[in-house]
Amino acid sequence: MTVEGVELVCPAGTPAALKAAVDAGADAVYLGFRDETNARNFPGLNFSRPELAKGIVYAHERGARVLVAINTFPRAGQPELWHRAVDDAARLGADAVILADLGLCDYAARTHPDLRLHLSVQASASSAEAISFYHRAFGIRRAVLPRVLSVAEIATLCAGVPIEMEVFVFGGLCVMAEGRCSLSSYATGHSPNIDGACSPASHVRYRDTGSAVVSELGGFTINRFGPGEPAGYPTLCKGRFEANGKLSYLFEEPSSLNTLDLLPELIAAGVKAFKIEGRQRGRAYVADVVGAFRRAVDAIGRGERPAVEMLDGITEGGRQTAGAYERKWR
Repeated sequence: MTVEGVELVCPAGTPAALKAAVDAGADAVYLGFRDETNARNFPGLNFSRPELAKGIVYAHERGARVLVAINTFPRAGQPELWHRAVDDAARLGADAVILADLGLCDYAARTHPDLRLHLSVQASASSAEAISFYHRAFGIRRAVLPRVLSVAEIATLCAGVPIEMEVFVFGGLCVMAEGRCSLSSYATGHSPNIDGACSPASHVRYRDTGSAVVSELGGFTINRFGPGEPAGYPTLCKGRFEANGKLSYLFEEPSSLNTLDLLPELIAAGVKAFKIEGRQRGRAYVADVVGAFRRAVDAIGRGERPAVEMLDGITEGGRQTAGAYERKWR
């Protein structure tokens, strides 16, 4: 069931998560291949070609679509792996591919003219001019907007471009310009935008000093956690550092985006797809969050205000924010 054409797009980091998302009411799931062509290239995640084929059958039999994220940037002069990912997604019957790289958009448009193309948030397109260019040049049908726009700005975009807009409604936030972050690269030598892994697990260490648990990334101390304090995953943008004599989260405190209260406003703005972040999370997380947003969207369809659901237990740092959508700091 959809509300005024709004699609609930949900994460599937594994085949089990795909089934959990579809069973919980996802209109579409998004996923990636098990290599650096997608921006969640972590051990134990993602799909082989046979797994994707089975996942597409499972989703289609239950009325859900499958979107394949091929949203990293090919290495200069070595596009073959990315081309093969586009070819295989089309061959296996994916409903759309989510792309960021200009050259890859061109390849997909020329090679698979019937394949639906979505523009990834990694492309950092947040203006009518940029989005319209991708539509004219490559036939992009939907753009996933960066998490930096207010509801009013999103409404202006929806009215000014001829394609669908998709926005994030729940999950982790990125403090850097999406698709352009280099912080992890400095610490690990691996680019999130090419290798597909921000803060790769191979470079993460935890040390118990007796009085604290120290988290490290690439040999750099990112945080120290006291007794009983949850030890979060070490990413530089959410590290706790001392600056000007003050110990604090220098860039961003760990918190999760949650827009349950804003869904009616986003629908009124013209948004056509709600995206839940979380391909690194397990099937229990997926089932809980997708279920909550399915109930909210269905309530709106009945003319009701969505019920307030407490999701603190599965948010990053146990904190929730509306992020740039409300811009309360202005």
